[in-house]
Amino acid sequence: MSDRSTRKIVLLVEDNRQLSEAEGAFLESAGYDVDYAMDGMEGYRLATENHYDVIVLDVGLPRIDGLEFCRRLRTEARKATPVLMLTARDTLDDKVAGLEAGADDYLTKPFAVQELRARIEALVRRVRREVGGGEQLEVGGLVLDLLSHTVKREGRTLNVSPIGMQLLSILMRASPAVVSRQDIEREIWGGNLPDSDTLRSHLYNLRKVVDKPFDHPLIHTVMSFGFRIADARSEVSAT
Repeated sequence: MSDRSTRKIVLLVEDNRQLSEAEGAFLESAGYDVDYAMDGMEGYRLATENHYDVIVLDVGLPRIDGLEFCRRLRTEARKATPVLMLTARDTLDDKVAGLEAGADDYLTKPFAVQELRARIEALVRRVRREVGGGEQLEVGGLVLDLLSHTVKREGRTLNVSPIGMQLLSILMRASPAVVSRQDIEREIWGGNLPDSDTLRSHLYNLRKVVDKPFDHPLIHTVMSFGFRIADARSEVSAT
């Protein structure tokens, strides 16, 4: 029996038994331990009771679907476990809905199992980089603690997704400088670059959490260059 304390563990939530067995067998052959759930409620129970490095989550599930699963995981259980969402739908609205629910990445069916593995490994590497940071970043009353995976603004705790954490880390380390879209995508996704809507969707969701509840924005788009995070009020007062 494998030592689960040292191996990467994936929760696979998929109601198609044939697909689930094929994906699980491939991941196990690649060195992962895999737990299985055939419906959203059972998957949610396992996700909240155990530690997983990544959750691979189908959208079309019985009992509760993948979107509701993800929303509950983020808002009720307050779990930051990376979620790779699987969907047969390929429209922009469907992708945005998944990211808004709290997913970190997605794959459109059908896909190659090699790409599934690559996406999982990218999520694992990303989280381990964040945990290894062990430091606190602060810009304009926004505080990101990379050790505890918490974000606060003006003392209020914010519910930020794992990719949102990575975006904040990149922008806050560079602040007040501008970071290009290309540099952000390379830092987060490495060689597995997403389509052009993915970064935009994550930034949109991040702004809703970090900026919308407050009286001034910290995340700024610099046209034709990229993005930055800064308190523009303090920059004006300093000039």
